[in-house]
Amino acid sequence: MTDLSFLTQMFNQKKITRRQFIRGVSALGLAAAVSPALFPGNAMAATPQKGGRFIMGCTGGSTTDSMDPGTLTSNMNQNLNWQIRNNLVEIDHNFNVIPELAESWGATPDAKKWTFKLRKGIEFHNGKTMTAEDVIFSINHHRGEESKSAAKAYLKSIENIKTDGKYEIIFELSGGSADFPFILGDYHLSICPAGTKGQEWEKGIGTGGYILERWEPGVRAFSKRNPNYWKEGRAHFDEVETLSIVDTNARTNALKTGQINYMDRVELKTVHLLKKMPGINVLATTGTAHYTIPMLVDKSPYNDNNVRMALKLAVDREALVKQILRGYGQVGNDHPIAPVNKYHAKNLEQRKYDPEKAKFYMKKAGKLDHVFNLHAADAAFAGAVDAAVLIKEHAKKAGININVVREPDDGYWSNVWIKKEWVMCYWGGRPTEDMMFSVAYATDAPWNDTHWKNDQFNKLLVAARAELDTDKRRKMYEDMQEICRNDGGTIVPMYNQMVEASSDKLAHGPMSGHMALDGMRNTERWWFKS
Repeated sequence: MTDLSFLTQMFNQKKITRRQFIRGVSALGLAAAVSPALFPGNAMAATPQKGGRFIMGCTGGSTTDSMDPGTLTSNMNQNLNWQIRNNLVEIDHNFNVIPELAESWGATPDAKKWTFKLRKGIEFHNGKTMTAEDVIFSINHHRGEESKSAAKAYLKSIENIKTDGKYEIIFELSGGSADFPFILGDYHLSICPAGTKGQEWEKGIGTGGYILERWEPGVRAFSKRNPNYWKEGRAHFDEVETLSIVDTNARTNALKTGQINYMDRVELKTVHLLKKMPGINVLATTGTAHYTIPMLVDKSPYNDNNVRMALKLAVDREALVKQILRGYGQVGNDHPIAPVNKYHAKNLEQRKYDPEKAKFYMKKAGKLDHVFNLHAADAAFAGAVDAAVLIKEHAKKAGININVVREPDDGYWSNVWIKKEWVMCYWGGRPTEDMMFSVAYATDAPWNDTHWKNDQFNKLLVAARAELDTDKRRKMYEDMQEICRNDGGTIVPMYNQMVEASSDKLAHGPMSGHMALDGMRNTERWWFKS
């Protein structure tokens, strides 16, 4: 148990006073990092209670969704995945990797061989006891030659997986990987029964705190608490109903009228009004989330870096943060590594709005008379269409002509993203630099949504992954951020806070900035007040 967890437990058991709690947190140097929800006197620090039906409205759900862990793309099915399944490890609210289905792990000094010891006696929802066989199957599901899993890139360094008995797994890597345990905490790598295939994925058999009862892709999911859940002090609700409510106004009205208890992606234009409503809490969490505008660099005219530079310079980032985020975030610098990440390049020169320089680059490319189609839907993020229209106005001052193409919300991720030449997009981010770059920026990354290839970047990615010297590793990641900024096909205009809202009847501990919906684990970590 961490010192913070111990202090929290002591207070909840009334063994220390509020003043003693705050003094203890301050002594640990954690006061600035601890969510206000943790501080005594706040209702969210109450002792967890069992019971109730938790209903939440989520964005991004699509009729094309699947519960195959390799295909999870939307908030709805990512959250559902961790209602019903677990990973070997969990990433906590402080971006630490902690035990989950694995009780411990260790590595050789070169970080090329990792051994994980599994908990014993864990059962899947169908009664099968989890063993190393299930773990190996679940990991190999993403490694196969035909696999389309976004996690495939993370696992490329695995040369061999073997067991030492039923409860010990050994991963042998082609090169050192200092972040390997973090990789196993990725939401795609949840553990399922060996042999699962086809439509069996949709049954959602896992070891998680809830058992899937009904699943209508892009519409609704219903789950009930697992009476045999192995995690003490988790999964407090009797039932969880997860609804896909793509329209922001519909989600907000559902929360206001009590039809749902929780919503993601609050409409920032009206968040000040929501804050004034009795019975509703607005939650703003800083994490790795960021909005992007990727362009396919293997298609003309985006294959010319002059065009890419012109478009990056034609975006008024400060105006977007002010008008789209309403101040709930900060400007981006055309790379995906957030300020909360360990190796964020804080000294890299911030790109600013410069219409004259943008015009210079576009003229150099010979494309001042070109019409750029920017495809947008609010499925990408709340306010994405408005952001696209603002960018169009920003670019006009540089003589750049942008046509905003409004796309349907349903099917946006399967029909528009990585399909059309320039689109609006969002990323929840990743807890480590290697994971973010490996899944979206490496040449062979499964979600390389710009088709970008840069040899220097790819060499640094491999080298940084195996580098155990912190200073050398930092320099490599800073160099990679600069390469993305100056050559990449992604405009990263802003890092957004995750702004969500809930009924004040709900309680929870410190919020995670790892992903939305409290690290996608709100159903496991939250409860109704008595």
